[in-house]
Amino acid sequence: MTRGSQRERDRERAQARAGNKSKQTKGDGLTPEQRRERDAKALQEKAARKAAQGVAGGNNNSKK
Repeated sequence: MTRGSQRERDRERAQARAGNKSKQTKGDGLTPEQRRERDAKALQEKAARKAAQGVAGGNNNSKK
């Protein structure tokens, strides 16, 4: 008998959680093009750091 109200409350809570997640993902205020440029720049910087580490001999690929 009380399961009906529990389901309704759970649905409301699930909708509230789902609504909060969608707002957080697009919270940076960037257009898709700006986001692509930002991500591409970050990947280039990461690749440059990785290459510099490899040249310096900082290869830390120890196997456990």
